[in-house]
Amino acid sequence: MSENINVLKMENVTMQFGGVVAVNNLSLEVNKGEIVSLIGPNGAGKTTAFNVVTGVYAPTNGAVYFNGHEIVENYPRGKMKKLYAGTDRGKFTKHIEPTPDKITKLGIARTFQNIRLWKSQTVFTNVLIAKHLRRTSNVFSATFRLNWKEEKEQREEVNELLKILGLYDVRNELCTSLPYGLQRRLEIARALATNPSLLLLDEPAAGMNPQETAELTDFIHRIRDEFHLTVFMIEHHMDLVMDISDRIYVLNFGALIAHGTPEEIQNNPEVIAAYLGESEEEAEEALAEHKE
Repeated sequence: MSENINVLKMENVTMQFGGVVAVNNLSLEVNKGEIVSLIGPNGAGKTTAFNVVTGVYAPTNGAVYFNGHEIVENYPRGKMKKLYAGTDRGKFTKHIEPTPDKITKLGIARTFQNIRLWKSQTVFTNVLIAKHLRRTSNVFSATFRLNWKEEKEQREEVNELLKILGLYDVRNELCTSLPYGLQRRLEIARALATNPSLLLLDEPAAGMNPQETAELTDFIHRIRDEFHLTVFMIEHHMDLVMDISDRIYVLNFGALIAHGTPEEIQNNPEVIAAYLGESEEEAEEALAEHKE
């Protein structure tokens, strides 16, 4: 599926909080059309890496590129000049720190480990609010309803999106009334409403049973193809990761310890030891189940 066109690139990214290095010198690439997974133990720095890409955090050092254009860069400044414990000090010299809304407008959307829907709103309204990111109207035109054509078009687009994603029949229900699996799907629908080309999924299968996880696997494949997306995903469910990923990056204590195809990751001794946290014999048995 990949066209070997680089969509996302993280270059020597370090994220340090005080004296704690959460992500250490992380470099990775995600190519167009790929589904790439970022895995590792709890606390390995996975969500921190996502937060750097999406503008939640400015990295302490390093750069991020999207579709060949640099969108984030930073270097140790202020007190961090003395505290910095990462690598590549002096390599980066610019300060580029866009806010999350600007990152989203570029075409990068994300979901969260803990579902963050607008609980008092309906399914339809949750998606429509996200669609407003692409509005061209201002306060004046909205106040006097001069933007009614755009509003109508966006409402039609939301209904079409809900039909495609199997949420149209529940469009008028409060999002909190939905089963857990549909709430996850709604969060993805809300991200898709921003018209991204790169979709970041932070543990989309968290809390799901095996049947829901299998359905999510098919769902992610389908939206990747139908919406022409590139997907970068954090996930702990190894069945999902191994079934869906073109390539996998593995973090441990903030540092990249492995990168490769699912088969290569399954057979990597360092991944077996660090990620599974079991004896080598038990880990090999667990990984063998995913190969069957």
